Amino acid sequence: MAAARAASKVAKSADSTLYHVAPQGFWKKFRDVVAVNPEISTGLPIASLNRYPQPGSRPELYATPATKASDPAENPYWKRDVRRSYPRLSVVTQAQLSKFLLQSPEIQASITSPAPKSDDGNNAAPTTAVTAAPEPKELTEALQILNSLGKSIYTDPSNLPTPPSSYQQWIPEYAEDAPHDPNAYFPMKLVK
Repeated sequence: MAAARAASKVAKSADSTLYHVAPQGFWKKFRDVVAVNPEISTGLPIASLNRYPQPGSRPELYATPATKASDPAENPYWKRDVRRSYPRLSVVTQAQLSKFLLQSPEIQASITSPAPKSDDGNNAAPTTAVTAAPEPKELTEALQILNSLGKSIYTDPSNLPTPPSSYQQWIPEYAEDAPHDPNAYFPMKLVK
């Protein structure tokens, strides 16, 4: 039983010369005499056992798989340069703003004209279901329509329309000071 334990300990321990070059003949005897610890490994791996197949020994060549980024015609540098991706200004034209202001259903109902009258004075029933797209109005016309309906949008500064933005603006807020001596000069201010 003791022999089995000793054999299992030997099997579990690492053999320092198993995958490393060991000297033979005269140089083995010389190393046994001169070395401080002759049982230690030389540290030189056996190339055929260490990494098989060895790097650079395979006949096929590696080819980088083609992706969208590997097409130089559709991959300009300015699209990949994240250091210069500054926030861009969003522009709202007057036509877009007037369309935005007149977008609510009650304003649309008051703007649309009634059905045309027939010769006898009654409202004619529409014979076709063709609905024309609303004509784009200028901003001055849109503001006059809103004022005639009693909706004054620019009297209250908090009611001003804001264009949509793709980023949020950071508003600095002072945080609690770092621990320091209350009588010492401490110019640092912490901001969240």
